[in-house]
Amino acid sequence: MHSRVSLHQVAFAGAPTAAFLDHCRTIGVGAVTLVTSLVGPDERAELAHASDGPRVATVNHNFAVFPNLERDDGAASDRLLEAVDLAAAVGAGHVYLLTGGRGTLDWTAAADRFAQLIAPGRDAAARKGVTLLVENASPFNADIHMAHTLADAVTLAAHAGIGVCVDLHACWTEGGLSDLLKRALPSVGLLQVSDYVLGDRSAPCRAVPGDGAIPLRRILGDVLDAGYRGLFDLELVGPRITAEGAHAATTRAAEYLSTMLDALGA
Repeated sequence: MHSRVSLHQVAFAGAPTAAFLDHCRTIGVGAVTLVTSLVGPDERAELAHASDGPRVATVNHNFAVFPNLERDDGAASDRLLEAVDLAAAVGAGHVYLLTGGRGTLDWTAAADRFAQLIAPGRDAAARKGVTLLVENASPFNADIHMAHTLADAVTLAAHAGIGVCVDLHACWTEGGLSDLLKRALPSVGLLQVSDYVLGDRSAPCRAVPGDGAIPLRRILGDVLDAGYRGLFDLELVGPRITAEGAHAATTRAAEYLSTMLDALGA
């Protein structure tokens, strides 16, 4: 398997973390993204002492979710510190965030509130060698997120003094994407890969790379040519993944992405 392929835990949301990691070892995936809400306290201690791989490269954390940015009283800041501690304990270099919803705040006020709330976690992360990232996500997630275009995610990241996680599933249709990716690249810490089958209306509606319409070879070629040196994270969730089964879908996805990266000279 290509060394820059990473697999996201969300596909195995109903399974113990150990089962997810065992699957990654079995198929040869060497890097993973863990989700804070899916890793139990006992599992955290085990992960901190694990030495047989795969390596935890990224931690995914839902920030000010229920309550949202408008109503949060600071609890989100405390939970972010816990996520940073987890990342540092397992050797992960990044924590990527959903922001929490805006409530009745306009975008600018919400961006100010996000920057204020993450400041303690951002500073703690920097001391521990961990970088915070914020992703772009579909407007379907407006109840738990506020950056719904890649340009907005880049703007929010700069405002908050953090980096960017690019989710191609949420931005592949945007105009001028190649140029935007090039401008964003200095702040990009992770790039997420999946596919979309035209006509799917569910949310989420991700497909195994190669099964849909996203021009992945062209987009990945562009980011590689522009100098991206990070991981390509397979974030797979939705009815198609459930129907095929997480083991089969993620295996097929990792093999497809690995072959593509080899062909592109990554």
